[in-house]
Amino acid sequence: MNTILITGCSSGIGYDAAKELAARGWRVLATCRQAKDCARLKAEGLDSFVLDYADESSIASAVDEIKARGGRLDALFNNGAFASPGLVEDLPRDALRAIFEVNLFGYHDLTRRVLPLMRAQGGGRIVNCSSVLGIVGAEWRGAYVATKFALEGLSDVLRLEMRGTGVEVILIEPGPIGTKIRVNAQAHFERWIDWQNSARAADYARFRARLYDTSGKKDRFELTCTAVTKALIHAVEARRPKPRYYVTMPTYIAGLARRFLPTRALDWLVR
Repeated sequence: MNTILITGCSSGIGYDAAKELAARGWRVLATCRQAKDCARLKAEGLDSFVLDYADESSIASAVDEIKARGGRLDALFNNGAFASPGLVEDLPRDALRAIFEVNLFGYHDLTRRVLPLMRAQGGGRIVNCSSVLGIVGAEWRGAYVATKFALEGLSDVLRLEMRGTGVEVILIEPGPIGTKIRVNAQAHFERWIDWQNSARAADYARFRARLYDTSGKKDRFELTCTAVTKALIHAVEARRPKPRYYVTMPTYIAGLARRFLPTRALDWLVR
């Protein structure tokens, strides 16, 4: 039985992936940041324990749990992440530090700790959940964009360096997916952005209306989490996985635009 560790399984992409991979016969180690969510997943029949990207000791303990369960890990899906919206000029240093700890440094730390296990067994799959915002930037999302651009670069180099080891490094790049990321981003916005005193306070008033929109209206191109899970299944089960998996139409458009459009034309398209 193949084993996969998935992070961020309390809801959304991680939860959907954990349930589907388990149904396909995988041994799923479904981790969450909070113990209460792990308890809920255990009640649903999943093997779950705490893994908090922001806490190095939590990551170390999670890898110890893998070793205690036999030490075999065929795939890692780095998925947990959050958004910290706001204009770049209004992002304090600590806001960037906090989001990089989770969205990049945590991914890197966990990956480094599981690579020796994969080397010892002759191979494995490292799958990093990036974003369309790892391909092109977008206003109001500078902190998140910065982490995903960095993740793209780090993953590309690791893929090159793992050549010949049997370890495949893969990026999944979703566009709009129906998750709680926008709702969860509200607390980070309130914590870090002093929008009333911003030079663009009037723009923030309009932005906040969108951020706190409770109408439930979907993005025009939004897909369900199942679309990401489908890409993940191919990434971990295919004999020859792709280095990148685009998910949703905006990601395909962004990939083409980044490749072929001059910078100012790309800026116009994004805006």
